[in-house]
Amino acid sequence: MTYDNHIHSPSHPDSQQDEHEIDPPQKFQTFYVDTPIIGLTGGIGSGKTAVSDWFAAKGIDVVDADVVGHQIMKKGSPALQKLVEAFGDWVLDEAGEMDRRAVRDHVFENDKALLTLESITHPAIRQEIKNQLSKVKSAYAILSAPLLFESYEAGLVSLCDRVLVVDASEETQLKRASSRDTQSVEKIKAIMANQLSRKARVEQADDVVCNNGDLAQLHEQLEPLHENYLAFRKLPRY
Repeated sequence: MTYDNHIHSPSHPDSQQDEHEIDPPQKFQTFYVDTPIIGLTGGIGSGKTAVSDWFAAKGIDVVDADVVGHQIMKKGSPALQKLVEAFGDWVLDEAGEMDRRAVRDHVFENDKALLTLESITHPAIRQEIKNQLSKVKSAYAILSAPLLFESYEAGLVSLCDRVLVVDASEETQLKRASSRDTQSVEKIKAIMANQLSRKARVEQADDVVCNNGDLAQLHEQLEPLHENYLAFRKLPRY
């Protein structure tokens, strides 16, 4: 599921991972594509928005899966109508918009309902993301998705040429998310437990930035990555 608070049905018992055990990989290498697509992901409260905002300020086009998820479920959309047909009118608020909190709460512990939701949203999200990526004008693009690795059905990671993970300690994640969101600490912990573990996420990354500090420390790590991404070249066609 690629919107709101990053629900994913399978749990990961190894999610309680001490930050000192995580060794970010060193996988940087040149690759050749027409317009490089850099996938951006990280756990709740890790700081993905701060990272995507930094790239946007550098003039890089950012496609955000959460934003797309809202766009494809707007009032009167085909996807929202399918959701009403699947679950009932209760998924709509008084204004006829999707009641996201009600739907989120319904599918959080209901795997069958989650699969139904994903069968409706994932194809529409993927298609709209592809549409937006096809219009990219910058040297490369950022595809930000909280469940980039987890949402296999949406296939978003297959659209990426490289993946950047924003990593933060679980203590930092909890502190940020609880101060930002209206959800309880217990609910945020449950969301974290249902996301891919930090260790597994980092192991699948090509690039990793640590975001346990302030914005200046984060930006210092992003600058060389930006320069490397700008250096990517197109694949010669024979």
